[in-house]
Amino acid sequence: MPARAGVGLKPVHYQSILDFMPDIGFFEIHAENYMGDGGPPHRYLEAIRSHYPLSVHGVGMSIGADRPLDHEHLERLKRLLERYEPALFSEHLAWSTHDMGFFNDLLPIPYTGEALERVCDHVDEIQTKLGRRMLLENPSTYILFVESAMPEVEFLTQVAARTGCGLLLDVNNVEVSAANHGYDPLAYLDAFPIEHVGEIHLAGFAETHDDEGRRLLIDAHDSPVRTDVWALYAHVLNKLGPIPTAIEWDNDIPAWPVLFAEACRAERLLGSSNGLPDHREALYASHAL
Repeated sequence: MPARAGVGLKPVHYQSILDFMPDIGFFEIHAENYMGDGGPPHRYLEAIRSHYPLSVHGVGMSIGADRPLDHEHLERLKRLLERYEPALFSEHLAWSTHDMGFFNDLLPIPYTGEALERVCDHVDEIQTKLGRRMLLENPSTYILFVESAMPEVEFLTQVAARTGCGLLLDVNNVEVSAANHGYDPLAYLDAFPIEHVGEIHLAGFAETHDDEGRRLLIDAHDSPVRTDVWALYAHVLNKLGPIPTAIEWDNDIPAWPVLFAEACRAERLLGSSNGLPDHREALYASHAL
């Protein structure tokens, strides 16, 4: 996978991509959208994959669930990865499944020793079944658990150390969670185990207020990347250097040129990452507003 910018692949853009063959680093797909055996999605994906590297991002494995993994889902995922041989595969630190069914959301987990053991067991099982290293994504969260015994960064650090998995650093999720819980996103990023990061995600968030009138950010993926998130991204690149970066835009999907322009902006930052100025002062000022 080149250390370039890519975007999430959307059906509305299939034909534009094949017609114009844009100069872009890679495309990323949600695994669950391609778990059928055939049809137009696979015909288009096969054509695009023949020209571009691919990243596969899972949203339904429910790694944090207090129950066994869905082995049928894992088998379908394995067949998909064998079919398209992506350069990267990632999943979320979250849960979606329960004895009562499946929730169409990525729900948070408490950061406890018990949860750590469960997540590590699930990651080990996934990597063994797939025969490849996976990346685990930091979540966006809206509540905190009283029973959490460690910070999120420590939890992710221990998962990576125990399982050998990599991490997907979603910078937008850092901004969303920091704003919602009142902590410093720079301190979070400075503590993050950057040596395990294999990919970065950028996206837009929605802004509203909670029942008490406090600012609340939602990881909506329905708009351009915000200024504060771009600044946090530049801060990460100063520490990490160039790394594959995907623009996520999953709702209110724009015309192809708009999405491509977001990737081009990330590409410019990637290209100059060794000489980026320190954005710390500007970031502190913006988060103090």
